[in-house]
Amino acid sequence: MVVSSLPSAAHGGRIELRQLRYFVTLAEELHFGRAAAREHIVPSALTAQVQRLERAVGVQLVDRTTRHVRLTEAGDRFLVEARQILDHVERAAEQARGTAAPTLRLGVLDEGYDAIRPVLRALQRQQPELEIHQVQAGVPEQCRMLADGRLDVGVGRLPGPATGVAAEVFRHDPLGVLMAADHPYADLPHVPVGALREETLLLSDGDVAPEFNAFVSEMCKLAGFFPASFPGTVQTLRAAVDLVAEKRCVLCAPASTSGWPDDVRWRPLGPVAPRYPWSLLWRAHEPSAQVLDLIAAARRLATERGWTGGAPEELVS
Repeated sequence: MVVSSLPSAAHGGRIELRQLRYFVTLAEELHFGRAAAREHIVPSALTAQVQRLERAVGVQLVDRTTRHVRLTEAGDRFLVEARQILDHVERAAEQARGTAAPTLRLGVLDEGYDAIRPVLRALQRQQPELEIHQVQAGVPEQCRMLADGRLDVGVGRLPGPATGVAAEVFRHDPLGVLMAADHPYADLPHVPVGALREETLLLSDGDVAPEFNAFVSEMCKLAGFFPASFPGTVQTLRAAVDLVAEKRCVLCAPASTSGWPDDVRWRPLGPVAPRYPWSLLWRAHEPSAQVLDLIAAARRLATERGWTGGAPEELVS
């Protein structure tokens, strides 16, 4: 099958859909052998098709040596469009068959973080036919997946500008501390931030949630101390809760976090809890109708439930 709308600028050739598919698979694997196996062809055939694609496009898309395979800058740019073309072709086929359903690919930090869940429920009530696919990823990875077209929207805190990514805060979430059920602070109405000075604090994996670590560290700094960090990291909230239940550490977590077992307690920090800002993240250029609908639902709930109105944005010590 041929995409006639993609003539080569350099040679006037045409780009085949299979070449786009092979290129996207190679970009995901960064290994010719694994990519060829996924496409059920031999590596030499994959190499030949990628080379033909490069000749048709007129630029080098893949930098390959005996040690590595990686995309060039042109390849990174081409990948975004290639994914969208393949998605559009698949959607066109579904439309022709009458089987197409609107979809939304959503990045979430962990299934235990519930900040976005009321928004998703509201959106599904309005659009029961909408298929929502949740992908667990930290904010840095979400931004990369947004940039290359693997996600439609992300959820998290964007601490600074990210190229091509728009962000809007939809919820200021009171921050608290999770501790073992028999901890001395477990029955307090709130835990002063300064009390964390005496605790071992479990931080997030720095590659997964550096923005949350920075927020907690700045909160402690404003209270006049640097937290004693637990000497290790975990990949999931469930694993973090297990360490807290074993009395090895305490954990800062937003109020919307859910599913605590009986052997731990969550208490707000105070007397006025710091508020953690949750944002929706999306590609700034031409967001889909589903993304715009999600943004609208988040704005509506934020207004109805007072998630942002009057909430202090500064850190409170």
